[in-house]
Order: sequence, then C-alpha cells, then structure tokens
Amino acid sequence: MARQHLSSIDAALLHLDDPTNLMMITAVMIFESPIDFERLKATVAARLLGMSRFRQLLVWPRLGPGKPYWEDDPDFDLDYHLQRVRLGTAGPGDQAALQDVVSLLASTPLDPSRPLWLFHLVENYAHCCALVLRFHHCIADGMALVHVILSLTDPAPDAPWPTALPAPPQQRATSRCVVLARPFRSGLKASRQTAKIIQQGIGIAVPPKRLRETGLAIREGAADLGRFVLLKPDPDTILGGELGVNKRVAWTEGIPLEEIKFIRRRLGGTVNDILLTVVAGALRRYLHDHGEPVDTLSIRVTVPVNMRPPGREAELGNQVGAVFVPLPTSIADPACRLGEIMRQMKGRKDSLEAPVFFTALNILGYGPARIADTLINTFSTRATAVLTNVKGPPARLYLAGSPLAALLPWAPTTGRMGMALSILSYAGEVRLGVLTDEGLVPDPEAILAGFEAEFGA
Repeated sequence: MARQHLSSIDAALLHLDDPTNLMMITAVMIFESPIDFERLKATVAARLLGMSRFRQLLVWPRLGPGKPYWEDDPDFDLDYHLQRVRLGTAGPGDQAALQDVVSLLASTPLDPSRPLWLFHLVENYAHCCALVLRFHHCIADGMALVHVILSLTDPAPDAPWPTALPAPPQQRATSRCVVLARPFRSGLKASRQTAKIIQQGIGIAVPPKRLRETGLAIREGAADLGRFVLLKPDPDTILGGELGVNKRVAWTEGIPLEEIKFIRRRLGGTVNDILLTVVAGALRRYLHDHGEPVDTLSIRVTVPVNMRPPGREAELGNQVGAVFVPLPTSIADPACRLGEIMRQMKGRKDSLEAPVFFTALNILGYGPARIADTLINTFSTRATAVLTNVKGPPARLYLAGSPLAALLPWAPTTGRMGMALSILSYAGEVRLGVLTDEGLVPDPEAILAGFEAEFGA
C-alpha cells in the first residue's frame, strides 16, 4: 500500500504528545456478563482490522524534515493489541478497583514502534467484565472513534461470529491546495446558517439576496475569529496548573434519560442545557468545598464539534472544531443557572466558532511544530476542561454476545487543562465520566458526587 501521510490536524495533535498530557483517547466499555475471549478476538480481527489504519505503523522520514506517514506493520500481532488482565485475586473486583486499572492505563503511553492502539479485557469485575480501549488521537477524533467502537457491537446477543470484511478502497492522494481549502469549506457546510448557500452553489450571476447572505456569513466568521483570538485566559483555580504523569478516572451510575427530559419539559431548554447546568453546579460545589471563591467565578469548557458532512461520521482522521462554552459557576440556584446557560447557548447555535477553530488548526498543522504547539497551548489556557457530549445508541447493544451496560470515552486535554469530562447517553441512560490530573484533582469522585447532588436539586 502507498504511504499515507498524516493530515495537518493529525500531525499537529501528534506533536502535542507529552508524558504529562498524552494525546490518547481512552474509553471503557462495561458489560453485564463475561465475554468469550476467542469470540472477542475474532470480532476485533474481522471488524477493526478490516480498517487498514489499525494494522499500520507511524513512520518518520529518515532523512531531513517531513511529515510522518502510515505504513503497514509487517510484524503486526493481534495478541499484543488485545490483552487480558484479571481484576483482583480473592474475589471479583469492584468499581473502585476497575477505576484504578483504567487510571493506570490512561497514564501509560502507547508503544510508538507498534500500531497506536491497545485493548485490555479486564476480567473478574463484579461477576462480569470491562474492556479498556486506547487510541492515539492522531488516528482519529473522538466522534470517529466512538463509531469505530460501536462497529464492533451487534444489535442482538445471538449474532453470528463475524467474518473478515473486505479491505476498504485506497484514498486518492490530494494536492495541498485542496487540503488547505477543504477545512473552511467543510466548516461552512457544518454551519446551519451557510449550508443552503453552499448546497445551491454560487453562479456567475448571483442574486443580491444571496450576495448579502454570503457577505453576512463572512462578516460573522470574521467576528467569531476575533472573539476567539481575544478570549481572556480562564481564571486560575485548583482545576488547572502544572500537570503530572498520573491521571485519575471515575464515572457515575446511569441516570435515566427520561428524568432529564422531565426536567426539560418543566424548566425548558434542551437535554444538553440541563447537563451543562448540572456539570457547572458540580464544579461549583467542588471548588467551594476546596476553599475557592465561587460567587463571582465563571469558567469555560472547550467542547469538540464534529465537522464531517452528514453520512461521513465514521471516517478516520481528525475533522473536529471546538467551541468555548462559559459555565456560570457563580450561580448557586440550578434553575437560574439553567436560564443563563440557555441564554448563552441560544446565541451560539449559528456561530462559526467551530469551523474557525477547525480552519486555524489545519493551517497550524502545516507550520513548524514548535509554533503550532505554542499557539495551541496558548489557546488551551482559555478553558479549564474539555467536555465531550455524545448521543449514543438508544437501544442495547452486544459485543461478542455480552450485553453492553455502559460506554464512556475521554478526550485528551492540552496545555494546563487538568480535566476531561465525558457525557454519553446510551440505552436510555446518561453517565458522566471524569478524567483528572492526579496532582490537581486527586478525588474525581467528589465531582461526581456533586453532579448527582446537582441533578437531585
């Protein structure tokens, strides 16, 4: 197979890798019964390895500067990439023991001499099992990798053993000028405000109304860029600072999605607004309990936004923008806090902030790694945490015949951000997962307790 060079965004994320902040997406799948390991291995071999990227190494040019590229691994060994570990010796391990294992793996880098992914089947967990999955961010963003993970599952427990899938067709090489032009074009397509203009196309004789719409989109894109550049750094709190190597992971039990919808019907807003309100309240409680002044405090989270056109969500590579969302942690009353979040989010629905960020990251990827790292780390000071919010499948799924009870993915942070928050709905339930820097937030369970208390309030 011909060499496939990393895209500009993939290369930028590769350069950000650091022992204290691994550019690694970590996920945990929790099951209701033990998994047949041989069936799991056959599933991974047929479905994951059917995508050539997961059988490839990352190779750097031997002479002179140049982009790294993907190359088939001649010594690929599935037994290395799918490992088994046993939780505890005397009896089944509990959630705290599983969280310790996930925390250790989330702190451990992937072997750069092998394809950049690794699965661990954790057996003897509460009479069932869990699967911990790690992927380097340069393979794909979180949205694409959630699709990859779900492609391993079946809608029924008695699905037949998988058979090998045909290898995907090779992608044609694309000229640099097209690659540079694509980001903002994709970003515009992702914006509801400009989608109609792009779909219809702009001919030689453009009606005045469409000229005005196009001009408005350009002006608003420039305004969003200005706001993005001029954002002030987030306030210094115990949630951010100098990072260490060790990370801590924790997650809640499932919260019925219907209960969240009940709150939405009574108070207004969207499910996303309700969840942001609860997260803001949980962080307020944690900061207050640790002596931080919160009555005038507002912090931001950066929320990844999928920039793929509809129908292409499963494509590998990084096609993600970001928006910076203020959390009104100064507001104690949950209903008032929800009203403020609804007001803020209403003004962001047609924002071009995500495509602007996407375009900027693409352009940075073509520059020197040192400059890209500096600028990305500078922008990372504009937020305290990364928050991913993914709408998962509404119906129960199965992996190798075992019912999937929960799925939680965490995106890596950048710069001095010491926390990644993950919200994923699945089979009528919502869970919050927290990944923190152990030196900054050694007790992520306290944030989860605040989340549950805020939801009750």
